[in-house]
Amino acid sequence: MKFFTGFLRDRMYPIIWGVSAVVLTALVFWLYGLRWEAIIYTVMLCVVGGIAVGFVDFIRELRQHRLRLRSIRTASYEHMDLRDEYGVAATDYSELVEALWHRIEDMEERQFTERRETRDYYTTWVHQIKTPLAVMQMLVKSEDTEQSRAIAAELFRTEQYVEMALGYIRLGDDASDLAVREVDLDELVRASIRRYAPQFIARKLSFSYEPKKVKVVTDGKWFTFLLEQLLSNAVKYTYEGGVTVTLTDDAKVIVRDTGIGIAPDDVPRIFEKGFTGFNGRMESSDNKDGGRATGLGLYLCKKIAHKLNVGLSVESEVGRGTAFTIDMQKEEITVD
Repeated sequence: MKFFTGFLRDRMYPIIWGVSAVVLTALVFWLYGLRWEAIIYTVMLCVVGGIAVGFVDFIRELRQHRLRLRSIRTASYEHMDLRDEYGVAATDYSELVEALWHRIEDMEERQFTERRETRDYYTTWVHQIKTPLAVMQMLVKSEDTEQSRAIAAELFRTEQYVEMALGYIRLGDDASDLAVREVDLDELVRASIRRYAPQFIARKLSFSYEPKKVKVVTDGKWFTFLLEQLLSNAVKYTYEGGVTVTLTDDAKVIVRDTGIGIAPDDVPRIFEKGFTGFNGRMESSDNKDGGRATGLGLYLCKKIAHKLNVGLSVESEVGRGTAFTIDMQKEEITVD
């Protein structure tokens, strides 16, 4: 009905002119003294002809309207011929839309090329920077002093940020970056623990983990990245006590610490990009290790969880610690 009333409104002047023409014709015929049957017959022919032409015009406009609606719903021009062969203005508008669409396509292509070049550059840079970092790690490990251990800790933190940058770049790639296969969660957890063992020792934190054979289908590389981001947060915000990693029979990996916890008002926002929260800002200013919260770690965790189609939840209490749970059988991001 809305389209029909709009159609009548657009054709208001031709309709008025048509009705006026019929009335004038009938009036002229009457003034010339023609019989009423001839006048009525002429009027009826004009009305039937006008209705037929209007019906054809209505069907044609309805078809064009549906094409335009399809383009709006798909947000794509799709090279449809929306031109109205009887309307000059409609043809001009259609050509204008087509020209704008081609310009948008050109802009998107240029932006895609620029993003790809930027991604390739930073990916290359990240891989290149790993070489001097590895050499420095080897040099530091050649001697066991308090200073060398401190330097090794800073190098480890630098490697973390490099891996975070590489993960941030790769998260924009397509699903082809995933290598999904059956993996042993225990092996992945053990590898991450071995990597972080020097950090627990350096900070004099206790650590607990009980091995359990659990196999799931996932991408081992991205799962390891997710787990190590959670371990990194646990180490960063725990000054006393320790960290416990639990692997359950139903494929849940729980990383629990006895750290400073998360303020209740901050918990709903911890997965937002760039959000550091009160404790994150405090950690930036007076962390014992001089670390600085970036607000990217948990944001990346959320993105990776979505990429892997796994659940990620958090429970925290200020002053008592935080527990992150990776649920390999449930796709949901929750906070408690």
